[in-house]
Amino acid sequence: MSPAQSPAKSQLSPSPTGDLTHHLVPSPAGRTHLVEQGEGPLVLLVHGFPESWYSWRHQLPALAAAGYRAVAVDVRGYGRSSRPADASAYRMLDLVEDGVAVVRALGEETAVIVGHDWGATVAAHSALVRPDVFRAVGLMSVPYTPPGGPRPGEVFAGMGGDEEFYVSYFQEPGRAEAEIEPDVRGWLAGFYAALSADTMPGPDAPDPHFVTRGGRLRDRFPGGAAASGVRLPGWLDERDLDVYAAEFERTGLTGALNRYRAMDRDWEDLTPRFAGAPVRQPSLFIGGALDASTTWLADAIKAFPETLPGLRSSHVLDGCGHWVQQERPEEVNGILTEWLGALDD
Repeated sequence: MSPAQSPAKSQLSPSPTGDLTHHLVPSPAGRTHLVEQGEGPLVLLVHGFPESWYSWRHQLPALAAAGYRAVAVDVRGYGRSSRPADASAYRMLDLVEDGVAVVRALGEETAVIVGHDWGATVAAHSALVRPDVFRAVGLMSVPYTPPGGPRPGEVFAGMGGDEEFYVSYFQEPGRAEAEIEPDVRGWLAGFYAALSADTMPGPDAPDPHFVTRGGRLRDRFPGGAAASGVRLPGWLDERDLDVYAAEFERTGLTGALNRYRAMDRDWEDLTPRFAGAPVRQPSLFIGGALDASTTWLADAIKAFPETLPGLRSSHVLDGCGHWVQQERPEEVNGILTEWLGALDD
């Protein structure tokens, strides 16, 4: 590849996980920060909210050891990637093209794309919109649902009755920032704990996905609003939490939250072209049995024969919450490498 296409090595501090290479590459966002390990076929790893490339710290060395070029990105709005000011810049088609730009900047023509949470939605739509680039897709926690149906903002606004669904809460500019940014570390600890198998509230506790009208999301976290009351889940130690908190304390939360604020734009962009469209490439799904994303979207999983006709491997992990690749890294790594190894069979 030409020097103009070559990824520029960034002047970042050493990775907390060791033998990894950090790059900044040009993308429609401006720049995309990525972390790379290994050689071989390219596997692009896309995180969700509120996370970063670091969410794939267990997968990068495992994929490298299995003979893959594993690359985890900071999605636009996060970490060391660019953070456009306008919420409309976080629409799905923009995120898809960021991924294409990363593949090209790394000198590759195609890649397997794997995503978790919002990253799963980005991965699915990347495969849908650019099948010429993304030859296979892995989804974690959030199953694929084809574009179409009612406008998302109206659907979420109608959920919850006397309470407010967290997506609507996040969609109001500045509102969630006012809750989170005075205590980023404490808020992240509570949010991660609320969706983890070993620390999530019991079935009789108020649902942490909803907000009391006029209240705050953190009031539903385990331990309540006090950061000192949060017990960290087993997958997250103090050092891991420091890594996440340091990035969001530096960047703020607006870039990350703008993904929620672009959802109606996605509906306008994608519905005319892709309403009801399946993703046909070879695919994988991994969810947690205790994750609301898996239980609420059970019908989407049942629809996989129509929506993911190339599905080769589907797993719902017993006793697992939302953060599947961090809660169960060895199991996920085994499933992922087996699926990748069988793609060309």
